[in-house]
Amino acid sequence: MAAGLLSHTVSDLCLGKPALRSLPAAAATVGDALSALRSSGESCLSVWSCDHSSSSDGGGAAPEGEGGFGCRCVGKVCMVDVICYLCKDGRLSSPSSALKAPLAAILPNVPGLVIHVDPSCSLLEAIDLILQGAQNLVVPIVTRFTTKTRRKQHQKPSPTPTLHDGREFCWLTQEDIVRFLLNSIGLFSPIPALSIDDLGIVSADILVADYDSPASSAVGAIARSLAEQTSVAIVDGDGVLIGEISSFALAACDETAAAAIATLSCGDLLAYIDCGGPPEELVRVVKARLQERGLQATVNEFAISPSNSNPSLSSDEECAAATPTSVLLRKLGRCNSRLFSYSSRLVRRSEAIVCNPKSSLVAVMIQAIAHRVNYVWVIEEDCSLIGIVTFYHMLEVLREHLENLA
Repeated sequence: MAAGLLSHTVSDLCLGKPALRSLPAAAATVGDALSALRSSGESCLSVWSCDHSSSSDGGGAAPEGEGGFGCRCVGKVCMVDVICYLCKDGRLSSPSSALKAPLAAILPNVPGLVIHVDPSCSLLEAIDLILQGAQNLVVPIVTRFTTKTRRKQHQKPSPTPTLHDGREFCWLTQEDIVRFLLNSIGLFSPIPALSIDDLGIVSADILVADYDSPASSAVGAIARSLAEQTSVAIVDGDGVLIGEISSFALAACDETAAAAIATLSCGDLLAYIDCGGPPEELVRVVKARLQERGLQATVNEFAISPSNSNPSLSSDEECAAATPTSVLLRKLGRCNSRLFSYSSRLVRRSEAIVCNPKSSLVAVMIQAIAHRVNYVWVIEEDCSLIGIVTFYHMLEVLREHLENLA
């Protein structure tokens, strides 16, 4: 069975993966990226640099490690990149002008963040690339196209093309690999049953912001959390975990979240991005503070509006969605389980997914995958924050065991 697991290639992990939606790197602006993110419904879009001057008409397979004869994925962008960009350097004084900047202004300049791999790349090689810092492995999807299909695609290019040199691509992430390994978790025995504390994978290197501090002071931490695929923990004066500002939450917002970050505290920002949209009370606060700072242009350009009531919410949850977090703490108590729970009826926003140091590795893996996050916060019984466990830490442990199997 171990040999069977090690024989898998990335093509096996790509089965059923959707083709990438993409943006051209050339002649694109931040505003173009914003419009594409809005219309696509995707949490992020791949960015491609394409030069067909040397490509042949045959459209054959790409050389190993390349994205095609003239096409290469050079990165990815999401709404969080746009929001963090607007929050800096006074850009909120004229958002429309800021959005005219070239796409490169928000494209993360991190070498090795996105790497092209051949479909025959082994599972071990893919894990090693992830552990070396790659967030996304770009893999060509094996698809057969007829000459007629190629001609039709050439005549009617898509405004958000997914074809590059006649091929579609998908990408693999840490979550994809951890999910794949979980299907064969019995091969790793007894490691999965050990606690994360015993395995030594609880990291104290975490991004933290104080509940009462200005959200604007956390912009750098938010940008770093996006690069590290984690989030910013919001704690009170006693180090108790209140919630989190995650890239997952902000990616589901729109660009108006930049105005909230510029004007609200970290605690009230949790309420602003929670439950699918900002409550009316906080919308009024944001608009008033923008006007006080002479940012009327931002008020005019950003159509900030409160969220509509959600019929799936109970009366208690409606109150929570419309009440600033400072009031929630007084009503619910600092360590009420509601603050840390996940409800399938809600879009997950600022709820922190947590475990304790004695949680087993397999339990934490399942917990993270179930909630579609790359990490789980580790807390004590009194809800004080200890650290974090990420897919990266899990893969390190599992990779070492796979080496022994090999």
